[in-house]
Amino acid sequence: MSETDTSRTADHDSPWKMALEGYFQEFLDLLFPPIHEQVDWSKGYSFLDKELQQITPDANSGRRYADKLTKVYANDGSETWVLIHLEVQGEPEDTFAERMYTYQYRLRDRYGVDVVSLAVLADTRDSFRPTTFHYLINAGGAS
Repeated sequence: MSETDTSRTADHDSPWKMALEGYFQEFLDLLFPPIHEQVDWSKGYSFLDKELQQITPDANSGRRYADKLTKVYANDGSETWVLIHLEVQGEPEDTFAERMYTYQYRLRDRYGVDVVSLAVLADTRDSFRPTTFHYLINAGGAS
């Protein structure tokens, strides 16, 4: 296998990003219908790649994820905008739930907006289905 073939097979993020950008509304309708129904699609949506890169702790490390941050408008009649942070996860990762939590609170803290974090778990292990992130703080310090 040539070097070009190796890099091509290792890049699982680009096809997901292209699909999310080209079919974002359909993506939400297919995989997250309750979220799709809450969006006022007549007002459009926009991708916030630079905003996501600013809060991503490993943005400069070369590690890439198929993350998309998208600004949409809720159809509840308010002028409020909502950020939807999408994760496409292809392999079990011990720090996945923590990373989702970190992105969510950094976005909320930095921009002061509501963030809906969604994950597509594309791996084949049924045992890897994180739903929450927990950490403990003991009286003597963090653990």
